[in-house]
Amino acid sequence: MKQREAKFQIGQVVRHRVFPFRGVIFDVDPEYANTEEWWNAIPAEVRPSKDQPFYHLLAENDEAEYVAYVSEQNLVSDDSGRPMRHSQVNAFFDPQGAGQYKPKAVVQH
Repeated sequence: MKQREAKFQIGQVVRHRVFPFRGVIFDVDPEYANTEEWWNAIPAEVRPSKDQPFYHLLAENDEAEYVAYVSEQNLVSDDSGRPMRHSQVNAFFDPQGAGQYKPKAVVQH
């Protein structure tokens, strides 16, 4: 299997291609790394291939804030410039211009 370079970066704001939510990326898996149960819960007609990057998002829609796990093919860059309101964003990131967040430095003891 050919390893693919991730298209999006940690701290980047993206939105889902189909569903009405957006999020900031906090982790990337080079290929699918969730459970078979989760995989099989995706309707077969929209199930993405496993051999592509998958992104962990601090996600939000009009009603809720949550963590999402999304395939690269289902994401597009969010160019709205609107800040994220997700309650955990400021715990992990510092704002860095429109549509981009910088991971906070980890303090080593």
